[in-house]
Amino acid sequence: MSIRIEDAMGVHMRALGLHMQRSEILAANLANEDTPGFQARDLDFAGEMRRHGSSPSLAEGFGAELKYRVPAQPSQDGNTVELSVEQAAFAKSAADFQTSLTFLSMKFRGLKQAIEGR
Repeated sequence: MSIRIEDAMGVHMRALGLHMQRSEILAANLANEDTPGFQARDLDFAGEMRRHGSSPSLAEGFGAELKYRVPAQPSQDGNTVELSVEQAAFAKSAADFQTSLTFLSMKFRGLKQAIEGR
């Protein structure tokens, strides 16, 4: 009897991929805080999880639809990066990544115990 890794790991693999992609996007926003005309972007994590279902194929990849962030206070040079907003989003994304990683680790531990017959 074979086990498909996508089925065994559930949504956690998809969530990790999205968290990694979101961290890269938020890091790019932070890096371009002073770049005139830079448009901050983000992805809708919950929307992406709904869009791809709970157990997508690994071959599907982790491409997500990016959206532009609307600033509360636009700058005169056209840059839409707000440092406090980006830092808060990055911190939340890092915490969510760690949570998904913990769940995935627990799944692996359970599979290992099942294989060992415990």
